[in-house]
Order: sequence, then C-alpha cells, then structure tokens
Amino acid sequence: MRMIIVSGRSGSGKSTALNVLEDSGYYCIDNLPAGLLPELAERAMIHTELAQPLVAVSIDARNLPSHLSRFPALLEEVRSRHIQCDVLYLDADEETLLKRFSETRRRHPLSNANRSLAEAIEDESQLLGPIADLADLKVNTTNLNLYQLRDTIKLRLLNQPEPGTAFLVESFGFKRGMPVDADLVFDVRCLPNPYWKPELREQSGLDQPVIDYLAAQPDVEEMYQDISSYLLKWLPRFAASNRAYVTIAIGCTGGHHRSVYLTERLGQLLQQSLKNVQVRHRDLS
Repeated sequence: MRMIIVSGRSGSGKSTALNVLEDSGYYCIDNLPAGLLPELAERAMIHTELAQPLVAVSIDARNLPSHLSRFPALLEEVRSRHIQCDVLYLDADEETLLKRFSETRRRHPLSNANRSLAEAIEDESQLLGPIADLADLKVNTTNLNLYQLRDTIKLRLLNQPEPGTAFLVESFGFKRGMPVDADLVFDVRCLPNPYWKPELREQSGLDQPVIDYLAAQPDVEEMYQDISSYLLKWLPRFAASNRAYVTIAIGCTGGHHRSVYLTERLGQLLQQSLKNVQVRHRDLS
C-alpha cells in the first residue's frame, strides 16, 4: 500500500495536487481529521479490492489544533504498519498567498472578524509546523503555474520506478530566482556563455551546436569534473541517511544554456550509479 499525505497553507495548491493524484489512480480524501489517519490506513489495507491500494489524503489547518500537534505520533503509527507513506508539503510566500486569495475572493479557513487574512496566513504556518517538519518533499509554488505544479508532482511523487531516495537534477536561471526547495545549489555563471554567440543565442543546452561549444571549453569540463566528483561521493550518503528526496540545482543566468548542458551530463552520469534519478529544466519552455 502507498499513502500520500498532502498538506500546506491554504492557497498553495493542495487541491491541484489531489486532482493530479486522483487522475493517477489514487483514492483521495480532502480534509481528513488527522486522528483518523491510522484507522484509514488499516481499513484501506483490509477492505480494498486492489492488490496495491493507493490512497491520498489532505490534512490542513481545518483540523483541530490538538490533532495537528499529534501528527508526528500518528504518522509513526501508520508507518509502523509497513505502509509506504510520503508527506508532501506545499507552500508559497505570503505575498503570493495574499494575492491568490484576493484574486479568488475565497475566505481563508482561519480568518474571521478578529483576524485579518495576513494574520490567518501567518497563524496557519504555526499550526502546520508539525507536518512541515516531517515532510518528505516540500514544493514552493510561488513561481509555479497550474501546469508546472502538476508536472512537478508527477515527476517527484509519481515517477519513482523503485523505492529509495529520489534524486532530481534541475537546471534553472538566477534571473527568475533560486529554487527554494533545492538541497544543493551549484552556480555556473562563471563559465563561458553561449548567449553571447549570436548563432547560439536562440538555442539551448539541449541543441548540438551549444553542446559542441560548451564541450570545447576547458572551464566547463573542469566544472563538470568537480561537481560530478562531489555528487558521486556524497549523494550515496544522502541516500544512506534515509532521505526520501534530494534536489540538486544547477544555475546559470537565464537557465537555457550552461545549466541545461551540465544538468543533462550530470543526470546521465548519476543514472549509471543511482536509482530514481530525474532531470528537469525549470526555465526551458
């Protein structure tokens, strides 16, 4: 059996996450009282007609505070029954959450006549602290649109052919900000930039002319060797420490050339020695 617990502050994308999981064959329950988590897991194992039951539940600030504070013990009880249980925590910065509520004109579950929307969003972070602290995967949705969030959930949660640590090697552009969920960040902006070659500017690190150009640069090769040596040595130790997800982010200025080229090479290298290695290019459209 596999269970996914979806949590996060209101407006961060929990409904979208549940929709993706439902479309992928999960039986989904929104706003489950946290205290019922062990009972749900037991009933799903006993009564399901599926050989491998898939269940996803949303647990958020609509729960009783006493139930949320007990979440660590409840999660441990579920996992003690040998159930694969992943905790996904979604969040966004407060400015973005305020904007989303203003656009949808929905009421925040914690707001009332004596508590403003901004105060409710801040209080929600405190209430959900016990869940956020135990999250296997945290996704910041501040800069993600609906389709990007769907793709991220499919890639990180559902594209795992084998159990164990899921590694993501991701390229990005600093001009759009660093990935806030990255565990390791490598800055490659010091390398020669194909952008300044007019014939390469509109291409990316996936195109052969850019690949040939970067492969011929000694600094690029030296950077690749240094990063690859570090990752090959230390990523297995991340896996040995029972980390469920590790994100390695490679950043250049725009996220189109140098970071894409190195991410592809590093992803291919790591796939030879590690399981569950995924490659993503955040800023390539």
